[in-house]
Amino acid sequence: MITLTMNGTAVRVEKGSTLLEAAQFYGFPIPTLCHMEGLSPYGACRLCVVEIGDGTRSRLVSSCTYPAQEGLIVRTASARVVRTRKMILELLLGSCPQSKTIQDLAAAHDVRQQRFRQEYEDCILCGRCVRVCEEQMMAKAIGFRGRGENRSLGTPFDIKSDVCRLCGACIYVCPACQLRCSYTEPEEAICGGCANLSPPCIQTNKFDDLMCYLNPCAACEIVPR
Repeated sequence: MITLTMNGTAVRVEKGSTLLEAAQFYGFPIPTLCHMEGLSPYGACRLCVVEIGDGTRSRLVSSCTYPAQEGLIVRTASARVVRTRKMILELLLGSCPQSKTIQDLAAAHDVRQQRFRQEYEDCILCGRCVRVCEEQMMAKAIGFRGRGENRSLGTPFDIKSDVCRLCGACIYVCPACQLRCSYTEPEEAICGGCANLSPPCIQTNKFDDLMCYLNPCAACEIVPR
């Protein structure tokens, strides 16, 4: 076991635990976006930053990737941490102002303004879809391409992947997805997928009355438009 100080309280966690896991176990709230239970830590969004160390030697780290260490001093909601999280949320809102997930996070953390130009992008490069495709669906149908401002996400060489099963998992985990029944055209306003008016899954099951387990459903993406 490892003993560290978190928000002035001595806590003990198992060796190999991350700071995020330690905070969640002891009930210290830390917001996350790119992190998702069941997927490997990635540390892309930096929303889960915490302050470690003391005095002028303190620094910010992503709690989802930083390992708990013996004697470490951690603050999960210092003034510096709160300011940083608000700035990150403002930047995320500038990238994807249409995201309900980001809007809810901003409201929950008292973000009252958005000072950056809105880009209306459809991806924040959080890596959730890449990891769920590789680690849960065992497909590796999508991945990252390029570096820096040219970094993007898609299939290799932009060619339709032969290993993609159209399971909809990438849509399900995406915090910026606009394909979740967000159409406003009259002919597409009611897709019927959520009500299972037509089978939303590509692979049929031996149980004819089995309901789709995805919530929200992935029917909007599966049905060609």
